[in-house]
Amino acid sequence: MKRMLTGVAAAMAAVMALGAPVQAQDRGELRRDRAEIRRDSSEIRQDRRELARDRQQLKDALKSGDPALIRKARQEMREDRRELREDQKERREDVRELREDRRQLRRAR
Repeated sequence: MKRMLTGVAAAMAAVMALGAPVQAQDRGELRRDRAEIRRDSSEIRQDRRELARDRQQLKDALKSGDPALIRKARQEMREDRRELREDQKERREDVRELREDRRQLRRAR
């Protein structure tokens, strides 16, 4: 006759049965978090390059003295700064998520 597990033994059996896939799932989540951080980092590098170009355009516009060019260059610079800040914020959030996922994975072991 089979014996049914009850109480603590049943709970431990359930945790042991679910433990391995959960860790694999967590590792996949860590991998995805790292990939997001890499993408965010490349976007930040691109935004910094764009800002450098914008600064040069602003310098050139200031030298020319054309108010429309100056206005346009400043507007582009504002937009690119905003994008840079947003990308930096996303990366910080992704790094926080990665750290939290690592902590949870260590606790689960």
